[in-house]
Amino acid sequence: MPAPPSTGHTAPTGDSSPPLHASAGCGAESYTTGTFSLSHGGLERTFRVFVPSTHDPAVPAPLVLAFHGWAGDENEFLGSAAVRDASEAHGIIVVAPRGLGSGPPDHAWASWAFPGSTTGLDGDGGAICDPSQTGDYRYDSCAGVAQNSCSWTHCQADDVDFVLALLDELEAGLCIDTRAVAAAGGSNGGMFTWSLAQDPRSAPRLHAIAPLIGLPHRGYLGGPATPSLPALLMTGTRDRTVPPGDWDDPAPTVTTDGDRYYYTGATAITRVWAGAHGCDPSLPASRVDVGIPDLDCRSTCDSPSSWPPVLDCRADMGHTYDLGTTWPLVLDFVAAHR
Repeated sequence: MPAPPSTGHTAPTGDSSPPLHASAGCGAESYTTGTFSLSHGGLERTFRVFVPSTHDPAVPAPLVLAFHGWAGDENEFLGSAAVRDASEAHGIIVVAPRGLGSGPPDHAWASWAFPGSTTGLDGDGGAICDPSQTGDYRYDSCAGVAQNSCSWTHCQADDVDFVLALLDELEAGLCIDTRAVAAAGGSNGGMFTWSLAQDPRSAPRLHAIAPLIGLPHRGYLGGPATPSLPALLMTGTRDRTVPPGDWDDPAPTVTTDGDRYYYTGATAITRVWAGAHGCDPSLPASRVDVGIPDLDCRSTCDSPSSWPPVLDCRADMGHTYDLGTTWPLVLDFVAAHR
């Protein structure tokens, strides 16, 4: 199996390994690599599991939850050899659940719901888009919830509550280090990871988030519900769907790919996160060498002995994941903060 690209970083080391907090599934695992379903809230939810071949069912392993983008599914990440190979090399279990579509039994346009995406309202009560220049993507399940035609994700269930139920299921059926659970996601799934970190129900269950090309909608600049929660944000400087904005510019950004949705800028949300970690968000972001020439990574947090807890990385790319580069970086980041 080919080795994943190296980022030049490993988890900080010391006199002993990080303490392991074993889940109930240690020694009696019921899940292996494959696709499974979970009944929750009257709905049958699908998720795919990847367990490294070297995993010892008696030794707690880190877990990364991978949330797909709009209209994706559980194969968006785990269908990638780059994701599987890097996860195998790191010894990390990856679980990729599927979002919900326009309404049962139709799973088309599966999505994750997060603040503003269902109502169509931004954090200040305005619209999250310019309706005159944006298509109407409202789901049938959002009748009575959507306040305008900017609504664009499902309203069938509470996705945070589903993730909590999924974590309970995984901890009962896999040997997981419960203090080493991270959430990563792409596009709509990346937006959802911010929501998981901002929600006091789910934030205590996570030790890091890593959104790819996903930002909250305009006005949703709440910090992490658990103040010490690290965040790795990766965006594309040529992304016209969820543009990051300019470096050190906290202004909201706007989609220019045919629709006009409004998002927080990458600088704005990472400054809030840096402040939660006790860093000075008024300082210009300094470059951080992650060992990948094509990535420009910066942080306002000074952490010379390891990875900074808040990292803003931007690549010369559009609205794409580039998993061969980004996924190994995700795994290095979550391992460093384990």
